[in-house]
Order: sequence, then C-alpha cells, then structure tokens
Amino acid sequence: MKKYISFFRIRFINGLQYRAAAYAGVATQFAWGFMEILLFRAFYRTNPSAFPMEFSQLSSYIWLQQAFLALFMTWFLENDIFLAITNGNVAYELVRPMNLYHMWFVKNLANRISKAALRCTPILAVAAFLPGPYRISLPLSLADFFLFLVSMALGVLVVVAFCMLIYITAFFTLSSTGIRIIAVSLVDFLSGGLIPLPFLPDPIRTVLERLPFGAMQNIPFLIYSGNITGEKMIFSLCLQTFWLAVLILTGRAAMHKALRKVVVQGG
Repeated sequence: MKKYISFFRIRFINGLQYRAAAYAGVATQFAWGFMEILLFRAFYRTNPSAFPMEFSQLSSYIWLQQAFLALFMTWFLENDIFLAITNGNVAYELVRPMNLYHMWFVKNLANRISKAALRCTPILAVAAFLPGPYRISLPLSLADFFLFLVSMALGVLVVVAFCMLIYITAFFTLSSTGIRIIAVSLVDFLSGGLIPLPFLPDPIRTVLERLPFGAMQNIPFLIYSGNITGEKMIFSLCLQTFWLAVLILTGRAAMHKALRKVVVQGG
C-alpha cells in the first residue's frame, strides 16, 4: 500500500505544476457555467413549474459541475497510458513491482484530484457570492453535506474505474481513438454532464439512474442541491458502491486477460 500512496503523492504534486492550464480552465468553466445557467433561465421564465428542479438547485448543480469538472469528465484521459500500450513501453511498466491495474488507477485518480484542486476554489468562491438564484447554495444540512462528500468520493472512483476499461480496450485494438470518442460522448450525456438526468423523460431517467453512468456526477450533485433526500440518498450511495465493485472487478479481469495475450514487438 505504501508504494501506491507514494506514487499517488508524486503524481498529485506533478499535476499541481500546471497552473497556467488551470487558470485557463477556470476562465473557460466560468464562461460555460454562466452560459448554461442563463440558457436554463430563459426556459424557466416560460413555465417554472414544468421543471423537476428549482432554479436555485439547478444553479448549485451547474456550479458544482464546473468546479469539479476534472473529477467527473471521462474525457480527462491519460494519453501516455494509451501511448505506452501502442508503442510497447507497457513492458517497462510490467517489470515494476506494482500491479499495473492499481498503478494506472492511482495515476488517473491523482491527476484528476490535482486538476480539481487548482480549479475548484476560485469557481466555488465566486459562485457563492453571486446574486440569487444564480449562486451556489449551501446544502440543506450538515448531514447532507457529509453524504455529499462520501457520494462524491464514490462517484470519482466509479469514473476512474470506468476509464480503466477504456484504457484496457487499447490492448485489443489497433487504435483506441474510435472507442474513446464513442465512450466519452455517450458517458457525458448519460451521466448528466450535458443535461441533468432529472430533466430527461421519466422512463429514460429511471433506467440511467440505475446504470453506472448515473452513479458518477449525478448522485453527489443532486444530494448537495437537495434533489435527493431521505432513504433515496442511502439507496444512491449503495448503488454507487455496487457499481464501483462491479467496474473494478470487471477491469481487473479484463486486465488479466489482456496481459496474458499481449505481445510487445522489438526490445
């Protein structure tokens, strides 16, 4: 365990060095957040009662989404992992005294957290002082905030576990580009990255909430905004834990199968 903690610390510190990229990302996410909120505001003015979330809840959802974009967006993939697989450098990874799945998992997690650490504070600070109902609101209670933190940690782990499956597919294909584009496009929509899941038709929303995509950013942000309360919060946390276990077990089995058949040319 110590070696993975050390590896996490190294990757996390390394990720904190890219501050110029973080500042550019903050500006972009502010622009996107304001644009998205104003777009929804135009729809809400027509018939506020027709929407499944109060506008203040939606504002909190969007600002959380922008603040923690690096944690939950599946398109934050590690290009060097794909490159290591395609050019054969994965052979160097295999001789290290570390489990390859665990090492890549920790690497992806550390990079996501380091990116989010640089970007979330200025976004949340500004969003907290905006005039209502455009600002981010506080959760309903301290217990809800604690469950939000637990749910967010589980959601990030589910995202990383899903991304591990995308990395592993590179062992079985000549090019991972097609799979990456399809997976990222689908997950962004199915996880509520483009439109919050409560806005989708009930039959579609019910299905998506039971899938691993609904266990990513959808649950923690809805808990924070007060859209998920009571027993439904406990069920949602259990659902996240279930999909995390399923994705990790599936990923480890797929990695074991890939490494048994991998062929590295040259050397």
